[in-house]
Amino acid sequence: MDHQTAYSKPVTLKNILQFAIPTIAMSVFMSFYTMVDGLFVSNLIGTSALSAINLTAPVIQLVTAISTMLATGGSAVIMRKMGEKKPQEAKEDFTFLILINVTAGLVMTLLGYALVGRIFGNMGLSAEVAGYCTSYLNNYLLFTVPILLMNNFTLYMIASEKATLSLICSVTGGVLNILLDYLFIQIWDMGISGAAVATGLGYSVTAAAGLIVFSRKKNLLHFTKPVVRFKVVWNAAANGCSEMATALVTGIITMMFNWTMLRYVGEDGIAAVTIIMYVLMFASSLYTGYSYGVAPMLSYYYGEQNHEKLKKLVSASLRVIAVISVITAAVSFIATKPLVSIFARPDNPVYELAAAGNRICTLALFFIGFNIFTSGMFTALSNGIVSAILAFSRSFVFMLITMLILPALLGVTGIWLATPAAELMALALSMFMFFKCRKRYQY
Repeated sequence: MDHQTAYSKPVTLKNILQFAIPTIAMSVFMSFYTMVDGLFVSNLIGTSALSAINLTAPVIQLVTAISTMLATGGSAVIMRKMGEKKPQEAKEDFTFLILINVTAGLVMTLLGYALVGRIFGNMGLSAEVAGYCTSYLNNYLLFTVPILLMNNFTLYMIASEKATLSLICSVTGGVLNILLDYLFIQIWDMGISGAAVATGLGYSVTAAAGLIVFSRKKNLLHFTKPVVRFKVVWNAAANGCSEMATALVTGIITMMFNWTMLRYVGEDGIAAVTIIMYVLMFASSLYTGYSYGVAPMLSYYYGEQNHEKLKKLVSASLRVIAVISVITAAVSFIATKPLVSIFARPDNPVYELAAAGNRICTLALFFIGFNIFTSGMFTALSNGIVSAILAFSRSFVFMLITMLILPALLGVTGIWLATPAAELMALALSMFMFFKCRKRYQY
């Protein structure tokens, strides 16, 4: 399909969903990688190992933060240039940004191995949990570069009208991860190291496919001789800094959750937090997938200065987000016990702790969707500053406030209430910025 024809289609709910449904499904399957690890680890190894996966999450978020920044910010910059009728320059920038990601991945791998021994030595963990953390992270770091490429190629496939291929890669990677988790953990007795390797190989499917797809010159975006424009890196970083901030502060907040739970409940509390994070992550992947799907359209229409289409797209998106919010919140609340029982048996103390927490945290699902979409929308409109303010406030400032105040007042219940309260505060800020910038972008 010709690029111009695809983006010149009328903005109807049907055409929007044709763009977004593959990316929603893709995002769900991407969230599946982490969830499948947790499923196999908790059932085949134990909840102590499940706690270890959560404890390594901040380090993993740090590793992927730079890639997320360059992928989301770079996609917005490149698709805006496509809308401005500068295809050759867009391809040169695309190639250059991929090389930057590979370089960053190699550097982060070396730093990770240099620091991994110190990270978990001073946390006061049991020897068993600390050992699980080190084993998982040592094997995960082997796949840093493929993971960075996966993050980038996922978005660039969407922008190149190959969202279906991106979905296929995600599904294939997810299925491979499931099979390898069973093979490595259950059959070959590789323990938590096997879970990390299975995840890395699952991610590598999209990385390998992307290298093949973007080597073909008939593709909308493809590798060409790169031109070193550091301004492009700066623009990509500026546009994507909100997503980087989200990744970084998510890691920080995860550490805060872990430390608070260790204080109030112990290592069982970390396992319970992990289960609830899986539920929220799965629901949030629907919003993230939709935002990724419509982001190239937002960027293109903005570059084209087609305000009518931009307005229709934003209006329809808000309705879609509202519907998804109600459905996910209802399902999460009604199916709390079945969801928790996937990871912890009813006779495990983690089960009741996670079930009680999930019922409270489900309230956040009414607000998360709009917050994710608004931040992603401003990134697509090349307003990285507003996007960063929204993402940083939501993921760090508001979470920091609620995590410091509510647990001190309400104990464990306050820990569960922290996320819904922070998301509600973020919703107020998102609405303020949305209406404040409406006249400027004419959406």
